[in-house]
Amino acid sequence: MAVFHNQATLTYSGGTASSNITTGELLDALTVSKNAAAPSYTPGGAVTYSIGLVNGGTVPLADVSVSDDLGGYPFDGGTVYPLAYTADSLLYYVNGVLQPTAGLTVNPGAPLTIEGISIPAGGNALLVYGTTATAFAPLGEGAQITNTATVTGGGTTQTAAATVPAQSVPELSIEKAISPQTVSGSEPLTYTFTIRNAGGAPAAAEDAVVLSDTFDPVLAGLAVSFGDTPATLTTDYTYDEATGVFATVAGAITVPAATFAQAESGEWTVTPGVTVVTVSGTV
Repeated sequence: MAVFHNQATLTYSGGTASSNITTGELLDALTVSKNAAAPSYTPGGAVTYSIGLVNGGTVPLADVSVSDDLGGYPFDGGTVYPLAYTADSLLYYVNGVLQPTAGLTVNPGAPLTIEGISIPAGGNALLVYGTTATAFAPLGEGAQITNTATVTGGGTTQTAAATVPAQSVPELSIEKAISPQTVSGSEPLTYTFTIRNAGGAPAAAEDAVVLSDTFDPVLAGLAVSFGDTPATLTTDYTYDEATGVFATVAGAITVPAATFAQAESGEWTVTPGVTVVTVSGTV
């Protein structure tokens, strides 16, 4: 919408006269909103967006177009795009009724463009489509993607944006190794558990991480360490020498957050935080 002012001037043989100044307001027939369905994003994760288009006028709007910048931001003299459109994901609703997309022209590139949208007088249209976070999606504390859509139609151009933060929770994985792989009775055996955290937040005591295993064959004379720190039976772990059932106490294991860096190419790399649990005993 825009406020406008207007004043008339009257000229005659004896001079000039000016009228009072009138003030009016021009309302846009088209209003736009944009929302993200996901509260946060992860590397390679999906983010669904919706764009709402409302025609407040008395005349139908045809050939409305949408351009989505897919969160593009400047990097090293160019532009990188943290989002990529998910092919064939577009849904098109008019007044709440799903419409065929065959009449629309969709260019999935960066930016994404959607042309040929029609909105009835006093009606609305809704576009829903999926994206995937690319290797250019910022990571780390405070990272976010601001995705802006530019809509042209009804004699106006408007923008609407949605901002989604990077997910900041632990993302754990575990790998188990045995040494030696061949062992005889009464010989020592060691299991090594490597726990990696690819997330932006540490796995702290309150996250209640528990590592459990059942050793077969059963191990005797157990020795356990978390990293370089020896672990204590009952305080840090439990073990039943009759059944071989082993479990760490909830929260005894913590894993640092990952670290993130942007390479010269603009892509983000993840270095997981690591905690190693070692369990040794005699077969």
